[in-house]
Amino acid sequence: MFESAELGHSIDKDDYDKEMPALREALLEAQFELQQQKRFPVIILINGIEGAGKGETVKLLNEWMDPRLIQVSTFDVQTDEELARPPAWRFWRALPPKGRIGIFFGNWYSQMIQGRVHGHFKDAVLDQAIDGALALEEMLCDEGALVFKFWFHLSKKQMKARLKELQDDPQRAWRISPLDWQQSKTYDKFVRHGERVLRRTSRDFAPWYVVEGSDEYYRSLTVGRILLDGLQAALKNQAPRPPRAHVAPLVASLDSRTLLSCLDLTQRVEKDEYKALLDAEQARLAMLVRDKRMRRHALVAVFEGNDAAGKGGAIRRVAAALDPRQYRIVPIAAPTEEERAQPYLWRFWRHIPARGKFTVFDRSWYGRVLVERVEGFCEPADWLRAYGEINDFEEQLTDAGVVLVKFWLAIDQDEQFRRFTEREETPFKRFKITEEDWRNRDKWDVYCDAVSDMVDRTSTSIAPWTLVEANDKRFARLKVLRTINEALEQAFAAD
Repeated sequence: MFESAELGHSIDKDDYDKEMPALREALLEAQFELQQQKRFPVIILINGIEGAGKGETVKLLNEWMDPRLIQVSTFDVQTDEELARPPAWRFWRALPPKGRIGIFFGNWYSQMIQGRVHGHFKDAVLDQAIDGALALEEMLCDEGALVFKFWFHLSKKQMKARLKELQDDPQRAWRISPLDWQQSKTYDKFVRHGERVLRRTSRDFAPWYVVEGSDEYYRSLTVGRILLDGLQAALKNQAPRPPRAHVAPLVASLDSRTLLSCLDLTQRVEKDEYKALLDAEQARLAMLVRDKRMRRHALVAVFEGNDAAGKGGAIRRVAAALDPRQYRIVPIAAPTEEERAQPYLWRFWRHIPARGKFTVFDRSWYGRVLVERVEGFCEPADWLRAYGEINDFEEQLTDAGVVLVKFWLAIDQDEQFRRFTEREETPFKRFKITEEDWRNRDKWDVYCDAVSDMVDRTSTSIAPWTLVEANDKRFARLKVLRTINEALEQAFAAD
């Protein structure tokens, strides 16, 4: 794969000077059109051999285009904040919004290649990382992102000559880092594993471009032309992206029985025993969250359910057991302008807690396969692929030590009507009921089908759903607390 990058391509400086002004003007024009359309972000991944001109090329791109619309991020060394969260968190929070360009140094490819070169893991783990990178990139592209992946290459002889040239120049010697010398010793391994990664991750939605780095003029014009061609094609293409998923409607249960209709909603806890049981479960939770083993974990609780099913009351009983500094509650409503400018899962990744902390999501990423599906806010291809994206997301969380509990609070239609009416008649509860709540009752059966489908596709061994019979609020609150406590105890026992 790298042979074509070692053929000594070069461009005469006079030819470079002739072409560069027009290329620069066209790139700048495309960049401003990107900013005006705000239809998609551009993500540029920079990888390759040390000394091959990665930094110089990015510096030049910032000179050619408007640097105010370019965000350059480097991920060489993980901060304490990043180490306390799942590995992908640091990349998600740096994603550019629609209309902007993000350039990533030291990205997910750099880390997996370096880890394999230095023997931190074997090929099997590298292949898992490759699969994860492909899944992330495909999701970003399905969300509309334009991804460019550049590998800047030098032969071993060219690399050593470049390092010697820099070392002998007092004004440029500072540019040589320990990583440069280190890679000169591990060059063969780096190239071998790098080629394995590139071969397996060059796809139609995010291909690799291998750029010879020995000649600065050839290198700069090559990268500039590739970016310009890709940008102009994407900006010109106004048609909706073709569906990449099976979009046939899902069939409801043939016998009219759904997962929710099989729940025993008559379960109750009497008032006289409720207080003692509640105190016991809250005390149990308080002790678990303060346990020293919690430092190796984070806790995430997801609350979904029918309107008026008692999510808020259950969340309050969980929060009442804890110091407010230990937890954060994230209410999820319609996405903001900032959130609409990012891939769907970005708004949730940004709120993932550090180890030792607890985050409650009041509504969650499941909105895509529930309200967005039922109300037609997204295309069938979008919510169908969301199941796989959500499962991958949750697997990344649990692999990083996050204890994830997911609740669906279920009530029947009669109980919902009673609670709606009570809210309308109670002054301090009127804010809880809206016209939209009443309209949603007309789609009760459609929502039931969507919920059953959601649970079937996303209740996994690592992140199972807990269905909570919530006609009796006391029973529901106790079940929620007990489930969280049992999940923490199980995680601690596995340490």
